[in-house]
Order: sequence, then structure tokens, then C-alpha cells
Amino acid sequence: MSNTSLIASSERVLADLNALRAIGAYKTGVHKPTFSDAHMRSLVWLTEKLPDAGLTGAIDGIGNVIGVSSKSGAKLLAGSHLESQNHAGWLDGPLGVIYALEAARVINADPFISGAVEVAAWCDEEGHFGHFLGSRSYVGLVSDADIDAARDRTSGKSMRDALRDVGLSDRVRIVTQPGRHVGYLEAHIEQGDLLESSGLAVGVVTSIVGIWQYRISFEGEQNHAGTTRMAARKDAGLALAKFCVAIDTHFPAACGPRTVWTTGRIALDPGAPSIIPGRAEMLFQIRDDDSAAIDRLEALLHAMAGEVTAAGPCRVTVERIRNGAPARMDSAFQEEIEAASQVFADGKSIRMPSGAGHDAQMLATVMPAGMLFVPSIGGISHHWTENTTDADIVRGAQVFVEACRRILVQK
Repeated sequence: MSNTSLIASSERVLADLNALRAIGAYKTGVHKPTFSDAHMRSLVWLTEKLPDAGLTGAIDGIGNVIGVSSKSGAKLLAGSHLESQNHAGWLDGPLGVIYALEAARVINADPFISGAVEVAAWCDEEGHFGHFLGSRSYVGLVSDADIDAARDRTSGKSMRDALRDVGLSDRVRIVTQPGRHVGYLEAHIEQGDLLESSGLAVGVVTSIVGIWQYRISFEGEQNHAGTTRMAARKDAGLALAKFCVAIDTHFPAACGPRTVWTTGRIALDPGAPSIIPGRAEMLFQIRDDDSAAIDRLEALLHAMAGEVTAAGPCRVTVERIRNGAPARMDSAFQEEIEAASQVFADGKSIRMPSGAGHDAQMLATVMPAGMLFVPSIGGISHHWTENTTDADIVRGAQVFVEACRRILVQK
């Protein structure tokens, strides 16, 4: 049975989230690119809140904040991120950080619980310099060479220069201490409409998709748009367009039930209306929680590129530029989240996979990990209109604190 004194404060959770929302405010959302002034102010805000939760911590050498406890007993790590996509929503990331902070405030002050919640704010989950750089660094998957190579996707600024400019160059990167934590728990808005459309309050995440990204290049022949006969053209842009259509034609027979794919960017060279493109490029992404499905689709991409090249008139190459293995969430953590939902959400929960990537999949490589979702209004995310009702935010916080308590008392 739950200790009813260990309940999240609705006023404190909403006040904290709105305080972060005011930093870097953009319309009804926020604009907090990694290492921007708004992002750094948010990290400082968090470090100043840590003592209220019985924690100490500072910004480390890659921009992570890890609040640690000196309390005896088991330690549960919890958190998310504080930077945002450009001109995006106010809850994507901060919700999980504030839930973790609230869990630490409530649980760490209870003398009858042997154990503590520690809080993490991971840097650059949104991938301005590289996806999950902060959590990947924490689990030992980011080298100095990786940092040397990282560039801001918008400005091209090097990560080394960015770290220097915000005063983090001389700080040590904190890495996980094996055995310190019994696991990691993260909360997030759903970023979809399943919960809202089903009248549910909590999503118990079963798995997080892997994300594979490709650069598909088309090489033709640049020429005059008015004088080159249609039959003589080697139009790389046309080849790209046909390839996009071919993907949607061929992928459904090879994909899994939850596979999604997206052409997120197209570039034509030289990109002038009176010039036939000699080169074209598309950035293409596949997501699934089944690696076998990804393997089939990647093989199909290469086969399709080979067929187009053989048939002419353009040459197609496929280069994988990112891959991320899917992650399974810990079954025991799923059970504790579900049990907490029975207490505070009338059991209105559902087990579901995450179609978006999260830091939890990086933490799952070194410790048990779990995630819970709260509803997103209209399923909107990565846009400044992203929102969740106060009632859903508060209910989610109560479930999260209870799940943390249950995990700790089981250890």
C-alpha cells in the first residue's frame, strides 16, 4: 500500500515547469537550442534547486547536470533533458526533469525510506550537436574525438567552441559508477495521441525504437533546362523523386507492424529553376523496435539503389549515417509504473512502445530502465503549440513519485 504522505505537490510541479517555460519563452512554447543562453540558464536554475531535494551537483564538461545524494541505501536515477528543438514545446524534456526533482524532494526527505532518487538533466537529447550526447557520454559512449567532430546542425559551430564559450571546457565529464544505481526512470509527454484519444492517463513504455538514418545521393548530369531534350536528360532531382515513390511502394511488404519511415530533407544541386540538377540528396530515416525489420529494409534500400543505377541514367548510393539499437524497458519497472497508475490514475494505463528516441535507451545499456508517458493534447510535439493539461501533468507526477518509491522499496 502507498504511503499517502509521499505525494507529489501539484503546486510545486506546475510552478517549476512554468518557471522553466519562462526561460527562453517563444509564443506558447520555448526556444532553447543546446548551449544557448536559455539552455544554460535552465541548467543553472536546476542546480540551484538541487539542495531542496537533498542533492548536490553542477554542470559537467558536456553540459549534463547530475544531482547526487549522500543518503544511505539504494539509489534510483531519474531525469530527462532541458534543451529544446528550435521554436518547440515547453514540456518535451523539462517534464521528466521536474518529475525527477519532485520525486527526489518527496522521497529523499522521508527517513523511513532507505534510499534516494538522484536527478539527471542530459545535454543535447534533441541532437543539435549529436543525438543523446549527454546520456551517451554518461554511459561511456562518447569519445573526445566525437566531441571534436561534433558541429551544431544549424550554425556549424564546433562543440569544442560551444563548450568553451559557455565555460565548460575545463570541467570533467561525469560517467556512471557501476552498481551505484538500481536503475533509471524517465517521464515524458507521449508526443502522440494514443493516450488522449483512448481516455487514458499513463503510458507504460515497453520499448524504445531504434533510429537509423541514411544519406541517399543521386548523381546525374547538370545541364541547361531549356535546351536539353527530355530523352537526353540525367536529372538527379527526378531520380530522387521516383526513388521516394518507390520506397513507399516497396517498403510495406518488408516492414514490421510498427515501422515508420520519413524523408526529412531534400536538396538539389545547384538548385536553380533553369538548371537540370546534376546532384540530389535526401536524408531518410527508419524507426522500429525490431532490428530484424530494419535489417530487411536497409537491404531493400541498397537493392533498390543498385537497380536504379543499373537501369540509369543516374547513379544512386546509400550511406548509413546514424544507427541506434532499440531498447527494451525493464519488465519489473513496467510493473511498478502500472501499480502506481492503479493508485493515482484509476488504472487508466496502457503498455505501449515509444516511437520517439529518449535518453532512457542509452541508460538501458548499463542499468535497468523504465519510462512513463502522459497525454499530449492533439498528439502535437516538436512545435510551440505542444501542451498537456495541468490535471494530466499533476496525475503523471503523482504516478511517477509512487513508481520511484515502489522501485526503491523493492531494492
